[in-house]
Formats: sequence, structure tokens, C-alpha cells
Amino acid sequence: MDSDQKLNLKSAIRRIPEFKGVVFWDITTLLKDSTCFKETIKQLADHYRGKKIDIIVSNEARGFIIGAPLAYELGVGFVPIRKKGKLPYKCLDFTYTTEYSNDSIQIHEDAIPNGQNVLIIDDLLATGGTAKANVDMVEKLGGKVIGVGFLIELEYLNGRKALDGQYEVFSLVKYKTPSDI
Repeated sequence: MDSDQKLNLKSAIRRIPEFKGVVFWDITTLLKDSTCFKETIKQLADHYRGKKIDIIVSNEARGFIIGAPLAYELGVGFVPIRKKGKLPYKCLDFTYTTEYSNDSIQIHEDAIPNGQNVLIIDDLLATGGTAKANVDMVEKLGGKVIGVGFLIELEYLNGRKALDGQYEVFSLVKYKTPSDI
């Protein structure tokens, strides 16, 4: 990927200096730009194309925006992880800590067949709590996590540490500091 494309995506993301006590990286500005949104999915697909992926799993809600079109582009299935109480069938529940609070999420207990190769996709890697919860849920169901991908990574929050270096982690846009733009 050339640095101009990366810069283009980065410049399409809005920085909000104070939201719930943190710097918030708003992707709605990137999503409304059809060229940037298309380029985001293309770059992610190019990175993962040719890897043995059976299904993509994404967390509610912004992860769906990235994960579902990526699954479509790669020709694989898509499984949602939802907030507790949103899925209609028997679920595996998981509670974890984020930078804001504790969250409870669920996945259908039959969503991932044993041994299936799973790519986890989300919009943002911050402290790593959500990513680690998603990995733990997939593995508890018997899935094999082959990678964890993000549109944005906040390097200054060291979210990769939560994944213990056990998984390939890929992100399109990285912020080294909260004031990086």
C-alpha cells in the first residue's frame, strides 16, 4: 500500500478531542466518502485475499460496517457479535472491560463450526479489550483465529498487548499519539 493512499484514509477520519473523556476517532467522515470507504474495503481485502478464511466475525456496531462488506468482497460468510439480548437463538455470553465501561456481548452458540478459520474485523483497536473478548468467544466455540484486522489502531494505547502476540494483527491507519492527525 502506498503512503499516499494511507494518508488519504487517515485524512478522512475526524478527530474529536473530547468524547467521554478520550480522543475519539470518528469514521463517519470516511464512510460518507464513497471513494474512501471503497478504498478501505479494497485495502483490507487485498491484505487478506488468498488467506484461508472461512468466515469473518465483527463486533456491533461499527465493526459490522467494515466486516460485512469485507466478507462480501472476499466471498466468505459473516457472523455478528451483538450486545447482550440482541440475538434470538441460544448464545454464548461474554463480559469484558473497555476503556469506557464493562460490556456484555453474545454470539450464537452454533455460529462457528469447530475448526473453522475465522478473521476478526473491527473498526478500531484501542486497549484491546473488545478484540480479546471476540478472540476468546471464537476460540471457545472451536474456531481458529487466523487474524485480527482493524481500520484504525491507536498505538499509544498498546491494544496489541491484550492479544499476547498470538495473532496476526493488521491495521490500515495508525495513530502514534492522541494528537496525531
